[in-house]
Amino acid sequence: MALAIAVWPREGDDNDVNSGRERPTRAASGVSEDLRAAAGLSSCPQPARGSGGNGPLAGITLECLADGRPVDLAAGLAGKPALLNLWAYWCAPCAQELPYLQQFAQRAGNAITVLTVHSDPDEAKALSRLSGLSVKLSGVLDADARVRTAVGAPAVLPVSVLLRADGSVAEVVVRAFNGVDDIANTVAGELGVAA
Repeated sequence: MALAIAVWPREGDDNDVNSGRERPTRAASGVSEDLRAAAGLSSCPQPARGSGGNGPLAGITLECLADGRPVDLAAGLAGKPALLNLWAYWCAPCAQELPYLQQFAQRAGNAITVLTVHSDPDEAKALSRLSGLSVKLSGVLDADARVRTAVGAPAVLPVSVLLRADGSVAEVVVRAFNGVDDIANTVAGELGVAA
């Protein structure tokens, strides 16, 4: 009897694969404000007045990890080079690379926008992972891999996308960076931004 109770599907149980019901999608409000506050992430880039944004990210709106608000990626990134880092909470090379990205962003200052793109639907685990790594970069939730698809990146992680100020893709870097200087050299070579 105890075994039957232990394996009996419960409402909302992640193991309820064969019940014919789809798992409900987690809404932005499903993440507590306490978890967001504990992560202490930087605000997501917001569009400058009158900027619409171009390039492959045009029309893509994702949820900001810092506050749950929608972010129009092309408009928010318009006018400045950007480095988008596609990662997931379960990716070990991503966890090694994220602190380097944090250090690079501090070193580069306002010369480039560095944005993390969590490529998994579990927003709570993304926030916990960033908090545990002391990474405060702005980031968005991309549960459906819309950024990866738009830029033509392969289905591996981590991937970094280097965008020109006009929104066009300069390079898709399909490897983990091995340090701050590696990031700086790659960004300088592809985007001409010294840091």
